[in-house]
Amino acid sequence: MVKMLIFDLKKSEREFLREFDTSDFDITYFDESLTKDTKLTVKECDETAILSVFLTSKITKEVLDKFKNLRLITTRSVCYHHIDINECRRRNIGVINVGDYGRSSVSQYVIGLIFALTRNIFTASEDIKKSNFDYEKYESQDIDKLSIGVIGTGSIGSAVCELAYKLGMKVNANDIIMNKDIKEFTEYMSLNDLLRKSDIVTLHIPYVKEFKYMISDKEFALMKDGSYIINVSNSALINPFALYRAINRKKIKGAGLDVIFDQQDSMFYENLEHSKIDELERIIIRDKLIHQENVIITPRIAYDTKESSEKIIRSNFNDIKDFYIGRKTNRVV
Repeated sequence: MVKMLIFDLKKSEREFLREFDTSDFDITYFDESLTKDTKLTVKECDETAILSVFLTSKITKEVLDKFKNLRLITTRSVCYHHIDINECRRRNIGVINVGDYGRSSVSQYVIGLIFALTRNIFTASEDIKKSNFDYEKYESQDIDKLSIGVIGTGSIGSAVCELAYKLGMKVNANDIIMNKDIKEFTEYMSLNDLLRKSDIVTLHIPYVKEFKYMISDKEFALMKDGSYIINVSNSALINPFALYRAINRKKIKGAGLDVIFDQQDSMFYENLEHSKIDELERIIIRDKLIHQENVIITPRIAYDTKESSEKIIRSNFNDIKDFYIGRKTNRVV
């Protein structure tokens, strides 16, 4: 059997794995994340061939040095910035991520954020708790009177387009490739036109270095006064300082963020050659955003449904089996 260590394991994932066929593997489960400070036995370090981790684990050179016979790392996420890819490549260690797993869960979450923001649900709820409510603050618009601009129309972005269309929204989109499955009810346009014409802008693209801060002061200036922005993709796509300025000027009426810079992202930003001073400044601006009444921030839970977690585990184990027979399903390295 192949020795495997699984970290960052949630209770629901552990329950699902009890019923899942893992007979080809000798697995040790860990609730905690894997870092350079994780205590492992000599046997675990010597015999482990596969690691399964989530975003909260940090697979650095120091972590890789612990393992003598490591062949493969699987991350139960689309992003893999928490893994030192160059070091894995140098050591001939394979890296696998997850492809399409959160189409329904993430797209539904985006629609939930739209309702919460546009209908002032969180503001009204907090005011009620304080016995200090003001109906003038809560007036909004019917959602079918609003337009949505979807940046990136892959699996999740196209699902957002479909749900928005079913709610009666005008759907604008921007992508390098037009998705033929949604073209009948979606108007593709340039990014600048999308920003100008959309009441709500939502991002659904993977992060690459060229997309760093693709939404910044210039882009916010193009957006409609009193518009909304949603990001469930990657925190580096939006300049947090520019977002804070746009919210303070009331250019942006509200933001829904399932991803925002925090201390767990430090390795990612170090890889982008940011200094520790920059990191501290981003933490400060994050805290300012958290306390804005019209900003909803959640800790990467858009994907987090029982069904998505099970799909991720199935995908990981199928990809591991493919790896051992020479296929490259969802291979990063």
